[in-house]
Amino acid sequence: MTSSAILDQIVADGNGYLQTETVVKHGISKPTLAAYVRARRMERVAHGLYLSLDAWPDELFQVSAVNQRVIFSHETALSLHGLTEREPPKISVTVPAGYNASHLRKNGVRVYQIRQDIYPLGKLEVQTTFGNLVRSYDMERTICDCIRHKEKMDIQMFQYAIREYMRHPKKNLARLMDYAKRMKLESDVRTYTEVLP
Repeated sequence: MTSSAILDQIVADGNGYLQTETVVKHGISKPTLAAYVRARRMERVAHGLYLSLDAWPDELFQVSAVNQRVIFSHETALSLHGLTEREPPKISVTVPAGYNASHLRKNGVRVYQIRQDIYPLGKLEVQTTFGNLVRSYDMERTICDCIRHKEKMDIQMFQYAIREYMRHPKKNLARLMDYAKRMKLESDVRTYTEVLP
């Protein structure tokens, strides 16, 4: 298989995206990558990330791909799990305490920082609406985060999320309470889960 054919396959598998990191793992040199990107007139959307002309841009994937410590949270995670009626006005992410997130804030991303021991709790990969995998918190961790920061959330979005979670066939109340205990939110979480059956 030629380098071009391998790169074509990577672009197809990546929904139009090409990452330098992936290309290098396939044993293809950066000069070969640069020539391919020029020949295909791909757009450089971030450092080490290129997008095909005929592909739809996926903002969540772009943020996730170039910021390995970012986990989508709060309203963005609600959206990824289908627990909101509308798109959040801003992308929300969580990073570990001490992470320099000034570049994210400068680009309009809402950043939450949290202790290292709590940071990975509930982390998983989910698909965006464009079919790309990104790091997000699971539903239970997202509900805990929303309860913790409810004063920063739109009240209707908050209430809708809690109600939809409680109706969700894949909800896991044992996991929710375990997270709540570890995040010291037990009484708050219990209050909201008892009020909304």
